[in-house]
Amino acid sequence: MDQQLKQLMKELGEAINESLSDSDQIAEVVSRIKEGGYDIFLVLEATIGVSKQGEKTADKSIVSTIPSNAEFKVNDQDLKFLKSLRIKIEEEK
Repeated sequence: MDQQLKQLMKELGEAINESLSDSDQIAEVVSRIKEGGYDIFLVLEATIGVSKQGEKTADKSIVSTIPSNAEFKVNDQDLKFLKSLRIKIEEEK
C-alpha cells in the first residue's frame, strides 16, 4: 500500500475514534452506567477494505483502526475472571 493511502487510512481511523469520543449521546449513556455503580470501558475495532477502482476484489488492502499506542488495563473484575480460568497475570514492577 502506498504511503499516501496509509496516511489517509490513519487519518480516517483517527477521525472515527475522535467522532466516537466526542459523541454527546455516547458520553451520556456512559455517564448513566457509571452512576449505576459500574466501571466501563469501550473498545471498538473497524476494519476497512480498500481496492483500486476497476481491480479484482482479491487485491484489497485491509486496514485496522486500532491505535498502535493502545493501553492494556486490567481491573479487579478482570483479574477475578482470569483467575477463575486459571490464568495468572504478572504485575509490572
